[in-house]
Amino acid sequence: MALDQGTTSSRAILFEGHRVIGLHGRVHEQIFPRPGWVSHNVSEIWFNIAECMKRVCAETGVDAKEIAAIGITNQRETIAAWDKRTGEPATDAIVWQCKRTANICQKMFADGMENTVRQKTGLLIDPYFSATKIKWMLDNEPEVRRLRDAGHLAVGTMDSYLLYKLCGKHVTDVSNASRTMLYNIYDMRWDYELLRYFGIPEDILPEVIDSSGVAGITDVLGPAIPVAGVAGDQQAALFGQKCFYGGGVKNTYGTGCFLLMNTDKPVFSKNRLLTTIAWKIGDKISYALEGSVFNAGSAVEWLINRAKLAVDVREINDFCNSVSDNNGVYFVPAFSGLGAPRWDMNARGVLCGLDLSSTNRHIVRALMEAIAYQSKDVMDVMRADSGFGITKIRVDGGVSNSDFVMQFQADILQTPVERPSMTETTALGAAYLAGLGVGLFSGLNDITATDESKVFVPQMAKSEADALCAKWQKAVKRAKDWEGDEPI
Repeated sequence: MALDQGTTSSRAILFEGHRVIGLHGRVHEQIFPRPGWVSHNVSEIWFNIAECMKRVCAETGVDAKEIAAIGITNQRETIAAWDKRTGEPATDAIVWQCKRTANICQKMFADGMENTVRQKTGLLIDPYFSATKIKWMLDNEPEVRRLRDAGHLAVGTMDSYLLYKLCGKHVTDVSNASRTMLYNIYDMRWDYELLRYFGIPEDILPEVIDSSGVAGITDVLGPAIPVAGVAGDQQAALFGQKCFYGGGVKNTYGTGCFLLMNTDKPVFSKNRLLTTIAWKIGDKISYALEGSVFNAGSAVEWLINRAKLAVDVREINDFCNSVSDNNGVYFVPAFSGLGAPRWDMNARGVLCGLDLSSTNRHIVRALMEAIAYQSKDVMDVMRADSGFGITKIRVDGGVSNSDFVMQFQADILQTPVERPSMTETTALGAAYLAGLGVGLFSGLNDITATDESKVFVPQMAKSEADALCAKWQKAVKRAKDWEGDEPI
């Protein structure tokens, strides 16, 4: 069983070998206390996870005694705080998308912390990461401070909260720890200098464990079942796509877009990509380069539910295919700022190139094309940083189901895009790690199942792709530093 705790929903998925035999999911509330702030109710998420576990067994007729192991994959960087005696949350979780800690990040820049953070954690200073969220909780949430002062506070990413509720242990895996901006990815420990800078006591943080191996035992379903695999969602997707060795690349089109390349060893990016831990299995630590696009599926949700430019995903695809081009319209969906390679927290969404012939169909198409443009921006610098030749990119996530976006992605990348028929690769990665952890697989070479894939090959001339990308770059300049002090 894989538990996939995502940004908008939580799911339990049962695998038999490499095949999905059951899935149950539940959506949780997105809480927006102020503009730019995003929170989740931690108790709601745990209730949903427990219900999903029970319901998927009931719906498939699988006896819990038949489950060999459980793997966890989770939205990364989102931070929960709870009472380590009872498991009761001290406050709502602060979600990875939340921008409430922007002022803390600005102070970090002023304090000259950028190089220290890069050299120790492989990350960049941004509200995206967990450390400033923990500091904000300690500074602003009375119940969090009370529990800290009493010695009863536990904080951690969502995997660690689920592990606490499932197994009664306060642990996290290395892939999640490496996203906190507190973990030294070379020394493989919580970094003392960074803990002191943020004023975060080490004893409130979880113990860091391997990504594969028995982390604990849970009896939530009745019989004792080992929880034996844990990885942040993007690392789990990289594993599920079988990018086990250097040069393997995947792009997950979820709430955001997340491109990861297995580099085997740590590669320091010259282009503001992240160096992160992919996973640790036994003595082997695998590293990755990562570029994050903040808005992909979330932009589609905005298009349907807030802007109401289309009624559903099917209509979006119909609109995209009903016009021959974007009619010169470009949409930069920087609703949460711009991620890699720009990392501009002050950027905001911009719509460019409208004239009297523009229609809602052109705007819809422009937004869907933007998902591919943003991914290309990351892929270009990833090629430069890594030195690996990229012959194909494997894709997954909700937006990857759009043939229009995938063909456009292949066209502007001038690189084939491969979409497996089984797109639950994030959950599959967690299941693989759990299977390795209990000996269902003897090693990586034992995970050999192949699945059918649809390959999108470039059909657009390179000169046309280059011209489109040049206009996109022009539009991005309009979005940058919108909330900053620079004159337009």
